[in-house]
Amino acid sequence: MVKMVRKGLVLGLSTFVLSYGSNLQAKEEGIEHLPVVAQKALTIIDGQTDWLNKMYKDFHAHPELGFMENRTSAIVAKELKSLGFDVKTGIAKTGVVGVLKNGSGPTVMYRADMDANAVEEATGLPYASKVRVKLDDGTETPVAHMCGHDAHVTWMLSMAKTMIALKKEWSGTLILVAQPAEEPVTGAKAMVSDGLWTKYNLPKPDYFFAVHTTPAPVGVVINAPGPRMAGTDQLDVLFKGVGGHGSLPILTKNPISMAANAVTQYQTIMGNAVDPQKAAVLSIGSIQAGNSNNVIPSTALVKMNLRWFDSKVRETMLNNIKLMSEGAAEMQGMGEDQRPTLTFKGSTTPVVNDKEFSTRLNAPLKALLGQKQVLTEYPPFMGSEDVHHLLGEQTDIPFNFMFVGVADPLVFANALKQGKPAPYIPHSPNYIVDLKALPVGAKVSTVTMLELLNKK
Repeated sequence: MVKMVRKGLVLGLSTFVLSYGSNLQAKEEGIEHLPVVAQKALTIIDGQTDWLNKMYKDFHAHPELGFMENRTSAIVAKELKSLGFDVKTGIAKTGVVGVLKNGSGPTVMYRADMDANAVEEATGLPYASKVRVKLDDGTETPVAHMCGHDAHVTWMLSMAKTMIALKKEWSGTLILVAQPAEEPVTGAKAMVSDGLWTKYNLPKPDYFFAVHTTPAPVGVVINAPGPRMAGTDQLDVLFKGVGGHGSLPILTKNPISMAANAVTQYQTIMGNAVDPQKAAVLSIGSIQAGNSNNVIPSTALVKMNLRWFDSKVRETMLNNIKLMSEGAAEMQGMGEDQRPTLTFKGSTTPVVNDKEFSTRLNAPLKALLGQKQVLTEYPPFMGSEDVHHLLGEQTDIPFNFMFVGVADPLVFANALKQGKPAPYIPHSPNYIVDLKALPVGAKVSTVTMLELLNKK
């Protein structure tokens, strides 16, 4: 998941930091309003501290990229099997699903994504990743969990252990999904295409929810109804030219010039073609062409990322990218048969929380964390997720996606004093999940699950 920090993060969380001390007391007073079974869950999770730290540090030190999560998925499968879940593995290569039927009642699905980032960690933590892997093209890249997916898996396994310990006090069916390849936003669709709802015969959920780390203070949860995250497209544009000697450009058609002209034109889309009041982003992530000073290459590749909430805005952006790319090639004399090629590598629609479902879940969250620690009115993030695509064509299932703070509150407050929106952002080399966030995230997930499955 890509950068999530916006002005709203600063405004909303600054208020929280200023009142943090008084809110701690509110938290302690609120727990008594939780159902007895939820209070028991908190005690169980408090007893898991050493285990939580051990599991998280192990996942963090052994990160794996999308569709390569062999070690992580094996651990998840082993843990769930040992707890009595009916476990299916190898879904879309590395996906895992665990199903536990515990009497009559609702069916609730929960997802944790497993993949890491192609980023070199710079946190200096004793359990920091030192992993490097070779990609399919032969290149080598560092790998690290710089988006918190290691915490997501840890929280899910903690919830599974706790729900088993309380098995006599809730009723229904629990579906836990360990999803591969969220970062390229292709894993969820891949699991569905591989038969998640057909070949593996999963029961249809009555509810579906998931959580994600965010660089807010530990103890904060962001859970608001409506649009939460943007839709996205990962798009490559390949410019074709005629290569040759750098001393004879007249005999060539330089694709680098085409790419440069096109990239300059892309920047005019926002504001000229797209209404400035519509939220949208177009970012160029990479331009790849040639490897010598005196050789003009025959191709140039531009890699870009789009963010949007309105499908009409997406269509406008894509149409303009196509026209501008073709125009840049045409100016260099390229014919119709040598027009740029557009390749979509992954896409997702916006994440939208069900209003009624989101509102229902906020009640137990406020009892757990305190009224002011649960931010229920919050601007959507320009980051993207593919979690909701796990439902496939099932559009009638209430869905909710929430964010759990993982930053040390003092570190966060100090960052604000320095004028920073947060101490670090997802995908940065310095992204840190404070260990104090591990039991909090486990409690948030478990209390939410018990809200839906508690016998009451």
